[in-house]
Amino acid sequence: MAATTRTNWAGNVTYRASALVRPTSVADLQQLVAATPRLTALGSTHSFNEIADTDAVQVTLAGLPPVLDVDADRRIVRVAAGMTHAQVAAGLEARGWALGNLASLPHISTAGAVATGTHGSGVRNPSLAQAVVGLEVVRADGSVAFVDASTPDGALDAHRVALGALGVVTAVELAIEPTFQVATTVHLDLPWDAVSAHFDDVMADAYSVSMFTAFDDRGARQVWTKHRVDEPAPSVDLVALGARPADGPVHPGENEPASVTEQGGVPGPWAERLPHFRSSFSPSTGAEIQAEYLIPAEHAVAALEALRPLAPLFAPLLIAAEVRTIAADTAWLAPSSGRQSVGIHFTFRRDAGAVDAAVARIEEVLAPFDPRPHWGKVSAASVERLHEVYPRLDDFAALAQDLDPAGRFRNAYLARLLS
Repeated sequence: MAATTRTNWAGNVTYRASALVRPTSVADLQQLVAATPRLTALGSTHSFNEIADTDAVQVTLAGLPPVLDVDADRRIVRVAAGMTHAQVAAGLEARGWALGNLASLPHISTAGAVATGTHGSGVRNPSLAQAVVGLEVVRADGSVAFVDASTPDGALDAHRVALGALGVVTAVELAIEPTFQVATTVHLDLPWDAVSAHFDDVMADAYSVSMFTAFDDRGARQVWTKHRVDEPAPSVDLVALGARPADGPVHPGENEPASVTEQGGVPGPWAERLPHFRSSFSPSTGAEIQAEYLIPAEHAVAALEALRPLAPLFAPLLIAAEVRTIAADTAWLAPSSGRQSVGIHFTFRRDAGAVDAAVARIEEVLAPFDPRPHWGKVSAASVERLHEVYPRLDDFAALAQDLDPAGRFRNAYLARLLS
């Protein structure tokens, strides 16, 4: 057993695990699970809350052999759960295949991103979990199960976003499609009047669109339009709506832009355009804390307008807020489950006390719009509130109890959530 990882990637959570174990085979993992009273799987440490924390044993899958097996006839790829999206994307692109969407960071682990409901953007693009067509899972008794659409009782949708509660995922099967090219253009300072009047048109005008704002008088400080070159070109004239084209690459947090993927309308492979950040650079800014809420798409403009008076609160704390669209999911615990959604994502400076106060205020303002917090971000929502906004959470808790009656995969976070 190796010394434990001390903190998450952002440094705002100090892990309490007694050990961090790195099995090198699925058989080793099976033995570990069967022999360990309590353990928690650790992905790429990119969660901002205690979902991957434990006072027992953490296990990382980074030591399992990389697997990337393409079944061209079925349009499916099987990948090792510990591989990052950057690794998976590079392997697929080299073989002429693609995933339908990626998160803004390619550095996160495939299984960890799926388990927490992580998403990209696009009115036709659901969360990354919806691409999952099968999972290999080590259960609490050390046995290996395979879950897919043929598994009874909606098990696949229960497992797509499972928070680590149903077992340790060792392999994921994902739907793929032929590779495609994307071109990213950026416009600056789209006025609030235009955001409010044309929000739906702008967000649906390309394969993937993101708005960045500080909720101040600049409106949408940046609008990133990611156009699939095999589809019709964007038709909304952002300049006519009051924005201006960026005259060079820009960073979402208005830092030095060396880490961002290529902009300026230059076509490139999906794997090098759908993320905001290059896989060869450290992700985002590091010393930060993130929160995010997914709301029904029809409430997006009203929610943004409701948040604007908080601009003075955000001014010293907010690095950037990103607004994205997410198509409806079928996964029980996906934040976009059952509804077309808009995500409002906040990246704050790493000041835990100030962030807690800001998050409480944000959740108060967003309460009328039925927000669902992202599972991997900070939130002030009570367990009772989470059970209200996630209608299948009670069903999920019952399934977790059935599959793991002794609580082998329970940490303090899951114990509170599923009790």
